[in-house]
Amino acid sequence: MSDDAPIVLHVAPAGNDRNSGRSSQVDAGDDGPLASLEAARQRLRQRSDAARRQPATVFLAGGIYPRTEPLVLEEADNGAPAAPVAWRAAPGQTPRLVGGRVLPELEPVTDPAILTRLPEAARAHVRCLDLRALGLGGSELGHLASRGFGRPTVPAHLELFCQGRRMELARWPNDGFVRIAAPAAFHAEGDGHGGQLGRLEDGFTLDEDRPSSWRSLDDVWIHGYWAWDWANSYEQLEHWDPVRRRVTTRPPHGLYGLKAGQRLYFLNVLEELDRPGEYYVDRAAGQLYFWPPAALAPGDLCVSLLEAPLIEVRGASHLRLEGLTLECGRGSGITISNGTDVRVAGCTLRCLGNHGVVIEGGTDHQVRSCDLYELGDGGVRVAGGDRASLTPGRHRVVNNRIHHLAQWSRCYQPGVLVQGVGQQVAHNVIHDHPHCAILINGNDHVIEYNHLHHVCQDTGDVGAFYLGRDYTERGNVVRHNLFHHTQGVGMGSMAVYLDDCASGTSVYGNVFYECTRAVFIGGGRDHRVENNLFVNCHPAVMVDGRGLDPRPVWHDMVHVTMRERLAAMHPDQPPYCDRYPELATLAPYYEGDAGIPPEGNRLVRNICWRGEWLVVHWYADPALLTLVGNTLGLDPLLVDPEAGDLRLRPDSPAWAAGFTPIPLDQIGLVADEYRCLPSPGAPAQTP
Repeated sequence: MSDDAPIVLHVAPAGNDRNSGRSSQVDAGDDGPLASLEAARQRLRQRSDAARRQPATVFLAGGIYPRTEPLVLEEADNGAPAAPVAWRAAPGQTPRLVGGRVLPELEPVTDPAILTRLPEAARAHVRCLDLRALGLGGSELGHLASRGFGRPTVPAHLELFCQGRRMELARWPNDGFVRIAAPAAFHAEGDGHGGQLGRLEDGFTLDEDRPSSWRSLDDVWIHGYWAWDWANSYEQLEHWDPVRRRVTTRPPHGLYGLKAGQRLYFLNVLEELDRPGEYYVDRAAGQLYFWPPAALAPGDLCVSLLEAPLIEVRGASHLRLEGLTLECGRGSGITISNGTDVRVAGCTLRCLGNHGVVIEGGTDHQVRSCDLYELGDGGVRVAGGDRASLTPGRHRVVNNRIHHLAQWSRCYQPGVLVQGVGQQVAHNVIHDHPHCAILINGNDHVIEYNHLHHVCQDTGDVGAFYLGRDYTERGNVVRHNLFHHTQGVGMGSMAVYLDDCASGTSVYGNVFYECTRAVFIGGGRDHRVENNLFVNCHPAVMVDGRGLDPRPVWHDMVHVTMRERLAAMHPDQPPYCDRYPELATLAPYYEGDAGIPPEGNRLVRNICWRGEWLVVHWYADPALLTLVGNTLGLDPLLVDPEAGDLRLRPDSPAWAAGFTPIPLDQIGLVADEYRCLPSPGAPAQTP
């Protein structure tokens, strides 16, 4: 192999690390493929300096690559700007990096002690497997941990996946929730909003006595939205008092206490293994019990084992990870720290305990045209750039389908989490999610051409897009996105939630269809809501003045938390005073103690049809809003809204008001070199 030729290596599950890797044919003798990713990495590290100036590709043949530790790529594995190193699926094949164990055939349950604990209808269907016979025991069986709002990210327990889907720990109730009857004791100070707040450490009562029927309470857990519908956690059952129907849990306890009527369910209960798709792991005995949802073929079942990421990129640059499937781990799929120009493209990240892809620091990384689903936490986490200097990170999350995630940590584990400065989130489809689809912190991010639907399904007081609680996080743009069928419980949801005095965001050219509270300005300033189409929204825009509320929970948010965050960015000095001169208007209010009003918000050239237009409440004054050229209550003449065609007809009255076409045909997935099929979309609007 000459130094002036691109390097190509082949890896296959049936290969041999003594081979050269120059051929993809397993029967090619010494020229055949390598067997391990580490062997390919070592060959690349031995390249000469001249060879490093040429592209290099490692082709992975289809099949399973069991991973008991991460593939670690460091600076020694760098490519060059014009000659990246690609780890790529062989054409037409699906290499699977698996962080778990594929299981053999399961057997019927014959142990009388177990059969008597199973519901009668389940006994003929539940199958079992001795995990110890596979060499799995002790720490390999993992353990359930307290996860959720305000808790650190920890690896998942041993999970069972069937045919690429996460199975469910046996739970009660099977669907929905049981409600807290009453807290056993209350916090003296209340919940900060005029209501009572129970002490979770003192326990609570139920109106039902189902736990009395369970033979063992060891390792039973409770998932609850204990006090608020946006803050969940998992607590381990400590004691059940069948006389008083009282439950107590082990520490640590949830952050906010609990309230009567809030939702919870119990899980990891053998006696509740009563429907297809449920399983239970007896860690003390090393036994797995499972009711298969369908007939099983070899290779259909896998349990997760690896707690570390499947691939770790540490400070490396100019790499490509393309066409790979990463699955069945207790941790995340891929983590990237520092470095520049690492692209994760055309990959499938599924059945993982934590996140799909995590990017921390560095510049110009991309997650492009990937499918991410069945994840315990969020989809993609991206952080980069420097807020003090407003230096952008330029990371991009583009053209991904992200769905069925946050299946353990239900709240604040979005499809895409963006932090820092100057990232782009574009052309993604995010759906079937319990909480927010896109959550951002920081400055100058662009959120565009995304299709978000059927999110906020399991939570309340939540936004499909969310930003909050910092006057300095400005310059963010939300444009040309489609929001529809956002849901929610309790207080419901918002499509674009500019929460807790978030300020300085542009919401331009979006379509909101069948959304409650489509754009919510929660006390913030200097937002521009322009050229949006609202159809069947209730209301299209809501504005409040919570920054003027004198109650401690709101006063302290503005005068302590947000004031400290404002001071940390030195708003009277460059670059903030130059980039965001509106910050200077806050100084006179901070000289007093009366709060800060929602000034500077502009609603310009929007269309509102078949819904409510504007609600201004809670200390807000409608006179503070600028309203210009909005088309309200007048039929905008959409092409066919019942069929989902939300284009404006050529004779729409909105054109005369200066409305600009929204490029509906560009919203959502697009065809590229990694994704063959474009997302179906409506034709572009034309006046």
